[in-house]
Amino acid sequence: MEKSSIPLKGLDAYVRSVRREFEEKLAELVEIPTISMDPDRQPDIERGADLAVEYLKAIGAQAEKVQTSGNPVVFGQLIVDRRYPTVAIYNHLDVQPANEPEWVREPFTFFKHDDRYEGRGTTDDKGPALTALMAVRYAVDNGIPLNFKFFWEMEEEIGSPHFEQFMKKKRREVKTDSVLVSDTIWISRTKPAIPYGLRGLLGFTLTLETGKKDAHSGTTGGAARNPIGELCQLIAQCYDARTGRVKIPGFYRDVKRASAEEIQNYLASGFSVRRFMRAHEFKSLRFTDPARVLKSIMAEPTFEVHGIVGGYVGPGVKTVIPPRAEAKISTRLVPHQDPDKIFQLVRDFVRSKNPDVKVTHEATLRPYLGEFTGPYADAGRRAVTFAFGKEPAFTREGGSIGAIVTLEERLGVPIVFLGLSLPEHGYHAPNENYDWGQASGGMKMFVKYFSEIAQLNR
Repeated sequence: MEKSSIPLKGLDAYVRSVRREFEEKLAELVEIPTISMDPDRQPDIERGADLAVEYLKAIGAQAEKVQTSGNPVVFGQLIVDRRYPTVAIYNHLDVQPANEPEWVREPFTFFKHDDRYEGRGTTDDKGPALTALMAVRYAVDNGIPLNFKFFWEMEEEIGSPHFEQFMKKKRREVKTDSVLVSDTIWISRTKPAIPYGLRGLLGFTLTLETGKKDAHSGTTGGAARNPIGELCQLIAQCYDARTGRVKIPGFYRDVKRASAEEIQNYLASGFSVRRFMRAHEFKSLRFTDPARVLKSIMAEPTFEVHGIVGGYVGPGVKTVIPPRAEAKISTRLVPHQDPDKIFQLVRDFVRSKNPDVKVTHEATLRPYLGEFTGPYADAGRRAVTFAFGKEPAFTREGGSIGAIVTLEERLGVPIVFLGLSLPEHGYHAPNENYDWGQASGGMKMFVKYFSEIAQLNR
């Protein structure tokens, strides 16, 4: 098939025609609370996976729920012609918990208002998954010469701990020529973004036990050790909370610095400090220079304290010295940083400062760095421009997707990130939402991308 004959003329009409179906399917998916970090939601995980299998079969794919020792992975194959190149599409259908008090509606009840869709999972990542699915159906029905595979994961929100098990189990069937991922965020609605890198993650806890029960601060205070105070002191020795600079020796040794060209690409993303603060409801930031903010969220490692547990948390002041305290911490890591090496640095540093503190490893995700040049990147650029009328900026994503490193190591093929989420969509936040503008544009973007990559190996 010649490039000029690839059928895109009927695409706008197709997108309009599938809107109701898209919304009905999204509502069905959103109203299943597929919370992967809650063991009590295991039946919902299975229900969500079963529904996903139905959706894939409805477009003509062979689909199955592949069990692992954790949550299943939904695997679909739509093989049109063995001579055609194959693209595998990765999404996840598990979601974050939704227990924040700021939700204005029930988080697992789908709500539509004009072009806006609300509910946990609408933008992360059920909406983008269905957007890609609708595009695949158009591509197949209109003769775009590609085969398709689907990797729909149910554990991304807990770090993809069993995704590699799925890849090993299906090692022959998962082979593909490239991977498409639609689980990333633009910097601004006014400027599309194609990420080519992800930060990694190292999660750990610091625990200090200095007694067996609460002690009266009047009768023991001064002599008794306070584990909360000691953990706060230790954390301050680990990093400067005002600047974010990590003080642990060797922490930055292997960091791959962003080039001047990369930083210019970040700035071309349409980023605005003011919009960034408004989208995330920040009152202030550590920095106000746009380039400094972008480097800090895309290309530099972090040290973050997520919670300190211990002592009295009720109303008023109960004058006790607690026997135990725990700090929940993670570091986001950038390319060339090794999580195992960083954990060893953290553990050795903590031991040197307070040997009574126990350091417990919780999670590891390795950083990923792809290419922002080459035929697949160019295909992505043309697809985004076709659908949204603006050239995308190439950026790095500040977050992590655990399965991506596994896909890179197991498949060794190009991976392209064509996400659709926006800062105001509330990724991992209360009142999460998605919108028809991104969904309809996304369908066009994916179809155009499919038509572009179909020609690369012909």
